[in-house]
Amino acid sequence: MKKIMGGKVEKIESPYEGISLKDYYIEKRRLQLELLLMQQSIVKNGERWCVCFDGRDAAGKGSTILRFTQNLMPKYYHIVDLGVPTPKESKYWFHRYEQHLPEPGEIVFFDRSWYNRALIEPTMGYCTQKQYEYFMDKVLDWEHELIDGGMKIVKFYLSVDPEHQLYRFQERLTDPLKFWKFSENDYNARKKWETFTKYKEQMFDHTASEKSPWILINSNSRKTSRLTCMLYVVRSYGNKKFVPLTGEDVTETHTIEINGVAFDGFNKLQYSVLKELADEQKLQVQDVLTGPQNG
Repeated sequence: MKKIMGGKVEKIESPYEGISLKDYYIEKRRLQLELLLMQQSIVKNGERWCVCFDGRDAAGKGSTILRFTQNLMPKYYHIVDLGVPTPKESKYWFHRYEQHLPEPGEIVFFDRSWYNRALIEPTMGYCTQKQYEYFMDKVLDWEHELIDGGMKIVKFYLSVDPEHQLYRFQERLTDPLKFWKFSENDYNARKKWETFTKYKEQMFDHTASEKSPWILINSNSRKTSRLTCMLYVVRSYGNKKFVPLTGEDVTETHTIEINGVAFDGFNKLQYSVLKELADEQKLQVQDVLTGPQNG
């Protein structure tokens, strides 16, 4: 396998440690507004985005994606969560994922990405050593080709410790609305914790580059990791001046006047979408008033 000299793994320190539930909801909506504004730009400019979430079972991948997409326009994003590969998919690994890459104007969120071949598959013996080595040798070249072709790829690794993973497994087993999330494979993979760790470290060593870095997020606190992932995307690719934890409530209402007709009672998310549409149609737009939602 090739070792990438100067490979880049960014370990993100979070400003959200110990955040209260009230502040979490306020900050989540602030970040979701920024993500919606980013999505509007992605759609308008025909950009293609892949946001990948990898990590152990119960690291919080799916729940983080849910918070990313909660207020996005559904038409312009997809969530990809692939099951067990067929023998043909296992043989043609990259093609399996190429079928799900975004079209212009789309964001695709991968709940486990092609890096299954670097992590759980070799850990559990689901692929051969030859398949593993081929993937590790080729994956960065494949990603770089996609990036050079205009695609944005963001690779998050959510890191959970054994104690928090066990707690979440127990939570799933005792919750009638979550029991389906737990499988025998989750239990078997946990028994191979150290083996998985070895493959994780090899992945970081061989598949991180300046062009395609790994973003390492501590996910022991679900609230903290969700906000931290969203903050990283916003500051890196959207509003670089975004200041966390200002306490600004984006649920205040807005009034906008279009061609002399006033429309009121919009929250900031709705307002931003309407203003974008009005600007595209070259309509006369005037901001009239903002005020508290309950005013």
